[in-house]
Amino acid sequence: MSAPLDEPSSTQEFEALIAYLKNNRGFDFSGYKRSSLRRRMSKRMQALRVERYGDYLDYLEVHPEEFVQLFNTILINVTGFFRDTTSWEFLAAEVIPRLIAGKQPPEPIRVWSAGCASGEETYSLAIMLAEALGFEGFRQRVKIYATDVDEAALGQGRHASYSARDLQPVSPELRRKYFEQVGDRFVFRPDLRRAVIFGRHDLVQDAPISRLDLLVCRNTLMYFNAETQARILARFHFALNDTGMVFLGKAEMLLTRVNFFNPVHLKHCIFVKVSRATLRDRLLIVAQAGNLELNNRFTSHVRLRDAAFDATPVAQVVLDPHSNVWLINQAARTSFGILPQDMGRPFYELDLSSRPVELHSHIKQVYADLQPQRLTNIERPLPESKTQFLDVQMIPLLDTDSTLLGISITFHDVTHHRLLQVELEKSRQELETAYEELQSTNEELETTNEELQSTVEELETTNEELQSTNEELETMNEELQSGNEELQTINDELRERTDEVNRSKAFLESILASLHAAAVAVDRDFHILMWNAEADELWGLREDEVLGQSFMNLDIGLPVEQLRTPVRAVLTGRATFQEVVLETTNRRGRVFQCRVTCTPLVGAEGDTQGVILLMEERSGQA
Repeated sequence: MSAPLDEPSSTQEFEALIAYLKNNRGFDFSGYKRSSLRRRMSKRMQALRVERYGDYLDYLEVHPEEFVQLFNTILINVTGFFRDTTSWEFLAAEVIPRLIAGKQPPEPIRVWSAGCASGEETYSLAIMLAEALGFEGFRQRVKIYATDVDEAALGQGRHASYSARDLQPVSPELRRKYFEQVGDRFVFRPDLRRAVIFGRHDLVQDAPISRLDLLVCRNTLMYFNAETQARILARFHFALNDTGMVFLGKAEMLLTRVNFFNPVHLKHCIFVKVSRATLRDRLLIVAQAGNLELNNRFTSHVRLRDAAFDATPVAQVVLDPHSNVWLINQAARTSFGILPQDMGRPFYELDLSSRPVELHSHIKQVYADLQPQRLTNIERPLPESKTQFLDVQMIPLLDTDSTLLGISITFHDVTHHRLLQVELEKSRQELETAYEELQSTNEELETTNEELQSTVEELETTNEELQSTNEELETMNEELQSGNEELQTINDELRERTDEVNRSKAFLESILASLHAAAVAVDRDFHILMWNAEADELWGLREDEVLGQSFMNLDIGLPVEQLRTPVRAVLTGRATFQEVVLETTNRRGRVFQCRVTCTPLVGAEGDTQGVILLMEERSGQA
């Protein structure tokens, strides 16, 4: 009995299948959403009647041609010209004029259509740019790069040939202007087609195309998990010029990636690049995009910075603008037991954020006011009942344009000075009591702040879940649309075959009507398959009365038993033609001699499926 698809063993087999596809075929699906991948793979497995992922992996090893079917199932190529019309209208009215206005007339305009599928959206871009620049300006200045991982879809895009149904969203005026009809297909104008370059590109693994003015990637990011989306967006950020814009699908809102892009229009999912001018920001983008070439360019700067930072004797932690740990020096790692793996984690997840002192509210205040915060004489318990006293200083780190880069938190060991003040503190007990009361009030305020922060975090989590659900629904919608198109294609084929059958039937009926003899067709068991109008006239029985009946059981005045032997001879192949003359009395009481001719009824495979009987009154009879 096979294991259910949600058991741990099934999960292991699924991950092994993903690794096999990457190692043997170069398709890395590890960054795709697991729920979507499972649905698409299960669809293919159901078609092959395979239940386990491990069995399907074995099937792929034996049948390498199955890879093509699997990739076509996983890579959903649902697209169309000017898909989501209102968004394309906004792009034509607002974004493209702004893009052209920012360029001097000789300057080239570079556009990337990522995840282009069969090219409909790529040629939609070409039409819009040609409308804005004119044919000559388009040919001289525009270069559109169209990429996808699906070679079959890229092949369709390179041919630039579409059916009338594909071009339904294109107005008749634009269709006449940009497409040439060849037979029953419409081909994009060759002189403008030269500006479009198609090529295979994996958004997860391959380096991005650079110096772009516009990047269109619609309903592609939603198939990837959050980590992979962030990496791809970092690459998009690197690929764009400082004023470059990105046009995404309606389920891809970028709400959690505001450090890369700012919205131009949220409803239409159009965003503009956030310029990164400093070395630190360039390193951040390079690190998230995984660009080794640029990373090597800054390696010497990073090493020098790290060496100087680690040499500082005072424990120091640096946070980025989102309270994530950015730098930890050697003194901080040694004193507080912080590991290098903690770099990049939210600071509030570290024990240091709450012990020896709660720092969250102070850090929040520094972010808000851009003013330093200082906490003094913080007690920190040490082993062997010892106590360490620390001064904690939080200083905002500002760029040259006063933009907040992060916060530096330093922990100064003032234990020695504290011990010198012990006697003085003993004489100030009353003041200490008042301080404790204030501290208690401060702790209550801290608790309230923590509760508020917890509520904010819960809302952010809910927002992320809603975003993920929206992407999942959009993915399922794409799959349903793909299935609908498959059903439509099957329906068209069935309609064509029905028309062929009807034409064949009409042709056969016309032939039968032209015969002046009664024609009857029987199967191998003598059941009547066909009964023409002459048979109605000769024997007085209608077609609906005899179809499916045994010919040998008919009481029509014809001695049918005498036909059994010649019919058997034809059925068994001993003869291909038999003729018998029988004395007959039809239902009207007329006596005549009936000539019966037997010939085989041959099927499509060349086998004898029955016998055709032609019956006519012998000439010379009254």
